[in-house]
Amino acid sequence: MSLGLPFRALWTSSASSNLADGVAFISMPLLAASLTDDPRLVAGLATTYALVRLLVALPIGVWVDRIDRRTLLIGANLIRGLVVIGLAVFVHLELATLPLLYAVFAVVGTLESAADNASVSLLPGVVPVEQLDRANGRISAAQLVADEFAGPPLGGLLFAVAAATPLYLMGGLWAAAGLLALALPVRTLGVRTLGVRGLGVRSGSALIRRQPAVREAMQGARWLAGNRTVGGLALIGALASVGYMLSFSILVLFAAERLHLDGLGYGVILAVSALGGLVASFATPRATGRIGYRGTIVASLVTGAVSLLALSISTSGAIAAALLAVYILHAVAWGICATSLRQRLVPDDLRGRVNAASRVLSLLGLALGSALGGLLAVVNLPLPIAVGGGVFVCCAVLAAIVIPNECEHD
Repeated sequence: MSLGLPFRALWTSSASSNLADGVAFISMPLLAASLTDDPRLVAGLATTYALVRLLVALPIGVWVDRIDRRTLLIGANLIRGLVVIGLAVFVHLELATLPLLYAVFAVVGTLESAADNASVSLLPGVVPVEQLDRANGRISAAQLVADEFAGPPLGGLLFAVAAATPLYLMGGLWAAAGLLALALPVRTLGVRTLGVRGLGVRSGSALIRRQPAVREAMQGARWLAGNRTVGGLALIGALASVGYMLSFSILVLFAAERLHLDGLGYGVILAVSALGGLVASFATPRATGRIGYRGTIVASLVTGAVSLLALSISTSGAIAAALLAVYILHAVAWGICATSLRQRLVPDDLRGRVNAASRVLSLLGLALGSALGGLLAVVNLPLPIAVGGGVFVCCAVLAAIVIPNECEHD
């Protein structure tokens, strides 16, 4: 069954944006390396990007709930497209500087946060509630193809032609994402709280007088803390982020020293791992239809735990690639379920702020996991991966506790 023209508009906009993200993943660090040979300044680009996304998450959540989300999605994509095209002109004229690159990256990170939150918050008004899992799966599939398969090699190839070339493409893709979003209906379905059978969620969509931004942001955080299911999902997401970064922060070292892979081999196992995500993007809606969200989430987290524990003792590149594919399968399945549940359970007028509060917890988990991964790797290189597996065991137990048995489709 077709998901409809509004969804196709949102999907094509998201796919265009994700392809630009994939190109940026390779080309922006390459551009930084062309401007400085200081590894701290090159690495600082990613640090700046992460810090900006953390700092702006809550304010953006407020704006996603305050203004028209369609307008926000269009504007965020158009503006970041124009900003990057402006950077491309400076690079083309050999006028680019490292501070300019940092500034542009900070703007791009801010606008990406706005576009992502607006897109996720828009989806429940674009497709029927019973199609949320399928819609999120299609979006995840497009993201994987663009971010993992198409974008990075394309970015590297274009940078080899000329440093400004991938920037022009990125800017054009983000601008196209904004223009494609114009096809979204001006007024989406009047969805407030969609609900899941057995959870007894009521709508909180009554219009209220606008309050200071900080107070509005805290309303979303309080709602998240007070809802057992959605708050539990946010806590699981934070812990899962710790487990993910424990493993992936040192994975390149593990691949070199334990799996004896060079840079090409490392790239190959990462590309193979993305195949697991593609499988999950199509299989997850069927799984939730048969065993519900609780069963699917618990099974996916157990799968993630087993894959990391097995990876920690692996010495074969081929086996590691298969285990990483299983891990990514779990991650995409978990992400689809968690996103669909939030979209179903959070009142429409709080959705942006609750998404933002959940995102802050995940970003903090990523930072903590990265730091712990480095510390544990000093003791023993496979240890962070094994501990990451243990973290996912805890996530599975927590999911079994906080997600009720009745958490199924309508």
